[in-house]
Amino acid sequence: QVQLVESGGGLVQAGDSLKLSCAASGFTFSTYDMSWYRQAPGKERELVAAITNTGGRTNYADSVQGRFTISRDNAKNTVYLQMHSLRPEDTAEYYCHRIVGDYWGQGTQVTVSS
Repeated sequence: QVQLVESGGGLVQAGDSLKLSCAASGFTFSTYDMSWYRQAPGKERELVAAITNTGGRTNYADSVQGRFTISRDNAKNTVYLQMHSLRPEDTAEYYCHRIVGDYWGQGTQVTVSS
């Protein structure tokens, strides 16, 4: 079965960097586009970044453009989210998502203190 397991979240200070990982299993990872979403308390879940199956194309929410980078390693069945210059407003639960079939991981919490 499809499994997505996020890791790498934590408590950091504003301006710090953090790298999230999402380990995928149960499907042929290299054939699927992937994305990262986040959800802050009291807010709707929002798309943060997405990447095509080959990694050849990416797109980002305006709020993270230039600060976050999505990437993937198809040999390791893993998608990453490198986050720089973190802000308190980046505080949220971050979720890995497989677009086709609408599969979600359990999430990893990122908390940015000011």
